[in-house]
Amino acid sequence: MWLIQGLLSGEIEWSKSITNIFYSCTECGNCTENCRLYQWRAGKGKVFPEAWKIIKAVKEEAIEKFLTPPKVRDFLVNIRTQGNPYGEASSKRGEWTKEQIKIYEPEDEFLYHVGCVGSYDPEGQQAAIALGYILEKSGISFGILGNDESCDGNEVDMLGERGMFEHLARQNIQKFKNLEVKKIVTLSPHSYNALKNEYPKFGGDFEVFHYTQLLRDLIKDGKLRIPKTLNSKVTYHDPCFLGRHNNEYDSPREILSVIPGIEFVEMDRNRIHSFCCGGGGGNFYTDFLGGGEDSPARIRIREARDTGADILAVACPICLTMFKDALKIEGLEGKLAVKDMSEIVKEAWGQEE
Repeated sequence: MWLIQGLLSGEIEWSKSITNIFYSCTECGNCTENCRLYQWRAGKGKVFPEAWKIIKAVKEEAIEKFLTPPKVRDFLVNIRTQGNPYGEASSKRGEWTKEQIKIYEPEDEFLYHVGCVGSYDPEGQQAAIALGYILEKSGISFGILGNDESCDGNEVDMLGERGMFEHLARQNIQKFKNLEVKKIVTLSPHSYNALKNEYPKFGGDFEVFHYTQLLRDLIKDGKLRIPKTLNSKVTYHDPCFLGRHNNEYDSPREILSVIPGIEFVEMDRNRIHSFCCGGGGGNFYTDFLGGGEDSPARIRIREARDTGADILAVACPICLTMFKDALKIEGLEGKLAVKDMSEIVKEAWGQEE
């Protein structure tokens, strides 16, 4: 804390190494929970409830002082010019659908917001396709924006570029309102966090669902049936932006509980104490944490392996790509599979790739 106070007050000079340290923060929120637990055990008073916001404030200061690391600068420039962190052409954003999912129309009930990772990352695209398939089978009316979708800005905000985030938010909100959008379902918990918690500050009052919440409700209402038995032992990783940031832990577990043949087992660190995949705060692109043996994704993959599970289930395209990479590095391919919840439900429906 003294370092943060010193930087913000000007008593401590910025350096490249200090800046990199703060940008390696994934904004996972675990520090807050550990601090709260310590305070509770020690019988002490109030703890600052969202310590990660202090780190974000430091990043905002770095942005203002033009001290952002090159990878962060590239991330932000790519979003400013192409609407995605990868720098891919915005005209390719909807190519993953192969025109199999229709474009949203005002009479549709849900706008399916895919997000940058689901639109451009190969692993994320597979999850996006699976969710589109499931939504179609459920019979609800929905559509995507395709090439007209743009970055929701969650990671832009977490990287400290609040001005750019506000611009993206207002731009998206106006686009949604022009299309008479009322309900939005997101593939990514990061998108869910931005649209649900931040967009209302700029007039974006929409009913926002993470897809596991919607699938859970569709199953309960009998609109989505699971006919196929999956004989697998499954463990589940709680994404930081679905769990700690938005207190949603039950919907993915409720879905897994109704799929015939699944034996569910928890990792030691789960729910509010889940261990981060290491990809938040833009780290899926900037990679300040690296891929060494003590990287979060590799540690978490080993924790999943130790449960004896056949499948590590995730509910976030960033977690999916981080863990897929870690699986290869750990040499666990063929022993443990990493699958998005959308892919698992698709298989349980009876449709496999």
